[in-house]
Amino acid sequence: MNAPPADPAPVPAGLPRRVHGGYALGSLATGAFGTVPGLLLLPYLTDTLGVAAGVAALLVLLPKAWDVLVNPVAGRVSDRTRSRWGARRPYLLFAGLALAVLFAAIFAGPFGTGPFASAYVALAFLATATAFAFFQVPYVAMPAELTDDYAERTRLMTWRIAVLALAILVSGAVAPLVVTAGGDGVPGHRWMGLFVAVLIALGAVGAFFGTRSAPTGVVSGNEPTLRAQLAVAAANRPFRALLICFVVQSAGVATILAGVNYFAGQILRDDEGGPTLLFVCFVGPALLVMPLWSRVGARLGKRAALVVAALILAAGALALVAAPALPPVAVYLLVAVLGVGYAGQQVFALAMLPDCIAYDTARTGRRQAGVFTGLWTAGETFGLALGPGIYGLVLQISGYVSSDTGAAAAQSGTARLGVLLGFTVLPALLVGPPVLLLRRYTLTPAVLAAAMRDGRTTRDERVDHGVVLGDESR
Repeated sequence: MNAPPADPAPVPAGLPRRVHGGYALGSLATGAFGTVPGLLLLPYLTDTLGVAAGVAALLVLLPKAWDVLVNPVAGRVSDRTRSRWGARRPYLLFAGLALAVLFAAIFAGPFGTGPFASAYVALAFLATATAFAFFQVPYVAMPAELTDDYAERTRLMTWRIAVLALAILVSGAVAPLVVTAGGDGVPGHRWMGLFVAVLIALGAVGAFFGTRSAPTGVVSGNEPTLRAQLAVAAANRPFRALLICFVVQSAGVATILAGVNYFAGQILRDDEGGPTLLFVCFVGPALLVMPLWSRVGARLGKRAALVVAALILAAGALALVAAPALPPVAVYLLVAVLGVGYAGQQVFALAMLPDCIAYDTARTGRRQAGVFTGLWTAGETFGLALGPGIYGLVLQISGYVSSDTGAAAAQSGTARLGVLLGFTVLPALLVGPPVLLLRRYTLTPAVLAAAMRDGRTTRDERVDHGVVLGDESR
């Protein structure tokens, strides 16, 4: 008779600050890669390489859609990894450095402009997305194994989101300036690619060394096949509800990122400073309001706080429909409101994910965080790719004219309307209504504690029953 699975080894509830900071450094990599392609890749294709908006949308979407297949595989591989560095940390270093090199390759522009250039970008983006999967999935899996404490996971995510916001701010605000300083066009984008690659490498190396003294928990008892593991994740109702909500909301956030350059140029009529100011206003508030969101979460609970944050984000986006009639300062203030909502939406969704993983561990007695984070990052990646894809299609339908000069062509009133609606109404519809799905998310601290208590009791009974059978067999 096979021995029953042992309880996963408990990990400390409180974590030292150096682990908080070390883990958070990985967000330099995730923030840079999650931001810059969504912000600059679509305009790079349409306004530098001369690719039609509809084709550019597909070139942005398809490589990221590939990650929907790759991410669960990356999770399963990291779940089964055994090394002296733990199951997850080797991927932080090696996949992170590969990600940095491949990101620079996306914007290397060896073929100049034309069909070969766009095909090269698609292939380089595909390879980069694959490397990102093998960095991101183990990275997101780590919090469930770093601590068993419900509140500590929120604190860990608060650190992570603060660094993520800083990474998004630096990469998103500085990258367009590097393009300009590098001479715009293909040369400017080459320098930008190198700049972002350095940020990614710093994040990967920092997270690897920063977590070297952190507890890693125990990865044990995996289901024998990927199909069986996916079935386990699908049976986790809170995870399913949270995942679907987050994927749709990620698509909404991604439409905002994809539209920054277009909105600044066509609506605000400020091609040079507009994108940077919009980005600072969108991401900057996250650095200021994170302590406030932490208190809101403690008072309302994570689910209610996520709903509030999403509604603030959606309301701010919808109000921006009036941007053509507003003074620029009012537009930037409304974008700051979006940023406040975005900060809360990110921190609470990511703090709820480890709770879903802990709930599964309590039910099954198995630690297989990689499966859940593989599905999570696959969904997030798909949402972040879907946003620019949808935005590109809106531009195509509205008649947006592409250019291969490195500067946007003159646009019709209909095209400018497409730019506006894609930046405002579309993200509001993608971020607000999905909160209704969270009615199925029921993991309060009390429910999670009861599940963990019941799970330990069930495993203890299983062990006692095995001992009785063993005595009878003798």
